[in-house]
Amino acid sequence: MTTAHSRLEDVGHDLRDAIRRHWILFLIQGLIMIALGLAAVGEPMVATLAVEKFAGWLFLLSGLVALAGVFTADRMRGLWWQVINALLAIVIGVYLIRRPLAGIVTLTLAVAAFFGAQGVVQIVTAIGHRGVLKSWGWLLLGGVVNLILAAIILSGWPGTASWVLGLLFGINLFMWGLALVMTALACRATPEAPPAMKATA
Repeated sequence: MTTAHSRLEDVGHDLRDAIRRHWILFLIQGLIMIALGLAAVGEPMVATLAVEKFAGWLFLLSGLVALAGVFTADRMRGLWWQVINALLAIVIGVYLIRRPLAGIVTLTLAVAAFFGAQGVVQIVTAIGHRGVLKSWGWLLLGGVVNLILAAIILSGWPGTASWVLGLLFGINLFMWGLALVMTALACRATPEAPPAMKATA
């Protein structure tokens, strides 16, 4: 147990040292992501269209790769299910690429359903584990926020379809970039782990 714990600490030290050596690259990447996130939040309609197009190409390419894998692999159980899944992904991808506006409406509805389902799961989990989890209140709050987001999306749907995906994408990019910037600055200020600490395992 102690050996496993020390190995885990060694991995943490190695990761921190790697980030510290290349902190400027992580900082630049974080700043770029923050800028892109702010741009997406500022122009959520443009970002929404970009996200929809990206999702369409992702479905199409993954379907083509899966279909190629089915016909190049040996015969296996569930072959026809894999073919159906691959063809379905291709159809969805073509649909999203050829009809972006309809695709945006559909994806927005899927996002609202995801937020609603996730909110219910979080609330049930928080209430069921409130005696075990000290942070159950935060989990409960997160579930309520997700339900509110789902209600906001659905209350204005399909009008909300024009900006929801782009706004969420922008917020995600901004938060991810901020995390990278703070990690780079924190690791830069941390001294490198001594070799003796790395050697002990």
